[in-house]
Amino acid sequence: MLTRRLLQLFLGLAMYGISLALFIRAGLGLDPWDVFHQGVAGRTGLSIGLVVIIVSFLVLLLWIPLRQRPGFGTLCNAVLVGVFADIGLALIPALSHLGGQIGMLAGAVLLNGIASACYIGARFGPGARDGLMTGLARRTGWSVRLSRTLIEVVVLAVGWVLGGSVGVGTVVYALAIGPLVQLLLPVFMVPAALPAVPYRQEHNGTAAAPEPLASNG
Repeated sequence: MLTRRLLQLFLGLAMYGISLALFIRAGLGLDPWDVFHQGVAGRTGLSIGLVVIIVSFLVLLLWIPLRQRPGFGTLCNAVLVGVFADIGLALIPALSHLGGQIGMLAGAVLLNGIASACYIGARFGPGARDGLMTGLARRTGWSVRLSRTLIEVVVLAVGWVLGGSVGVGTVVYALAIGPLVQLLLPVFMVPAALPAVPYRQEHNGTAAAPEPLASNG
């Protein structure tokens, strides 16, 4: 089970980074956080993958007042998505034909949905940005939807001002990614480990049938 979880985690994060590269090469708009990443990258001259990594760790600092604890998957997410985004950009050419751009956008959304279901289903902890959303909701009493909307509106606005790409792809992502992940998550969700059932040993050394211990309340 651990092997499957690790494979899902790393494969999911790799696909997520590649999907980001596909969004960029399609040239039809990015999701809110990546509008921000692209805007920062354009102003600083850093690669977008490096910006993704830096922003991930800065967001993790915001977990401290929210009393969130990162998991193994959180830290892997913070590094690997940016690494594979830069690898994807080095390998995937930009397209100028509208038909090709639309096809690339559709592939990016689908791959992003599969990637999200993979790494969430591996149960190694949320990404930095998802943890910020859920932590804010828990500490303020706001709904997760409201917390996510507020965060993404802010980063989208800042990214757009910085020169990030906003377009039809931004809208398509916003409408499609939630239902797509919800559809795919049951396929990739690793079952939670069942607790071991204590059993008593007979005097002759043979194991009796499993017998749950009494609860102490």
